[in-house]
Amino acid sequence: MTQSHGTLPAIWRHDPDENQPPTSMKASNSSMNPLFAVGMTCLLALNTFSKEADTGILQPYTGPSIRGTDPTTLEGKVMTGYQGWFNCEGDGADLGWTHWAKNRRQPFAPDNIGVDMWPDVSEFADDELYETGFLDDRGTPATVFSSYDRRTVLRHFQWMQQYGIDGAFIQRFANGLNHADLRHHKDMVLSSAREGANRHGRTYSVMYDLSGIREGAVETVFSDWRMLRQRMEITDDPAYQHHEGKPLVTIWGVGFKDDAKRRPDLQAGERLIRKLKADGCSIMLGIPTGWRTRERDALTDDRLHEVLLLADILSPWSVGRFGNLKGVQRHAKNHWAPDIIWAKEHSITYMPVVFPGFSWHNQNKGELNAIPRLKGRFMWDQVLACREAGASMIYVAMFDEVDEGTAIFKCTDTPPTGNGARLLGMEGLPSDHYLRLAEKAGQLIRGEISPSKAIPE
Repeated sequence: MTQSHGTLPAIWRHDPDENQPPTSMKASNSSMNPLFAVGMTCLLALNTFSKEADTGILQPYTGPSIRGTDPTTLEGKVMTGYQGWFNCEGDGADLGWTHWAKNRRQPFAPDNIGVDMWPDVSEFADDELYETGFLDDRGTPATVFSSYDRRTVLRHFQWMQQYGIDGAFIQRFANGLNHADLRHHKDMVLSSAREGANRHGRTYSVMYDLSGIREGAVETVFSDWRMLRQRMEITDDPAYQHHEGKPLVTIWGVGFKDDAKRRPDLQAGERLIRKLKADGCSIMLGIPTGWRTRERDALTDDRLHEVLLLADILSPWSVGRFGNLKGVQRHAKNHWAPDIIWAKEHSITYMPVVFPGFSWHNQNKGELNAIPRLKGRFMWDQVLACREAGASMIYVAMFDEVDEGTAIFKCTDTPPTGNGARLLGMEGLPSDHYLRLAEKAGQLIRGEISPSKAIPE
């Protein structure tokens, strides 16, 4: 999959239907009067409060905590994106098979599949897993996990500790914050991630994704952030990631061209940045690849750089922006290296994004294995190129995203097959291969090992 400078794949970072309200709560513009809208908002708020009052998740963390990775800076770190968006029928979240199936309200089976890889769940407890309509290589029902289960998230953070991944950016999609069940799930995952980071000496930070929320984004995100600070007191949590003396918050989706994602305009993005900075935050921005030259996926607006200069860290999205080994070198030459020079000249930190490969066949009818992993060569060449370009930190996309085939967590080499289902394996590699690559990436960035073209074992 070779990408020209002029065209980019229409890569979504989430299922566009993920954050739709239940059918019973939808209404046409003609039938929803203002009083009804206010009433529904209050009802959603009460429902969310009731659920979370029962579980106590919106409270300060008081459990065990160990000091592992340094939470005061991103320098020298390898962080990963944590979606935490998987649900299973019967997990208690009432969200069906979200992100496993194309239609979450229908059984997860070969004719209703939304992922391109299958997790290795051999370490999971039996009561932590959910049977699907697939059969594994032994002829028994294949199982998957739910991110709603605290134990699953803790296990994932234990893996991060085991493989030296410093921490995770917890994805918090803004377009689901006004729906009670979706918000409750996000709060549950954030609470579990907080506990996992504390128990395993990792760090965590909130990353707001603005995809799909054009109107009201500033108010929605800022009020949510204030709630997290006031009720969960996350910025006082010993595992919460800081940078340059301030709690780190990421706003993903600033400066992109107008597209089907319905992201806020540049002015709204600027208002949100200024409000969060006034609240004492260090700001990382998830931005388009072509931000510096204002081309490709970036706005051509003359004020783009003015807004980006408000950030403390810039992190351009690179997933799908190149698709082979030559593309890695071209991207490093044309983007990472000059981007880092620009950032240093303007006293801004730069965090490049690397990814193991890409496949979006079952959810989006794209090509299976569109960007091959090449047994780790594709990802390791990116890490080497980032190091050579002068990067002092790396964002690995993503930890758990089997939807688009970018997951680095443990996946099986023998996924379910049959009845038309097509899934990627691990090319004969151990299920933890990409976790080990991420560990080596951190060692390389920190200067603990020397650069080597050989893929680490």
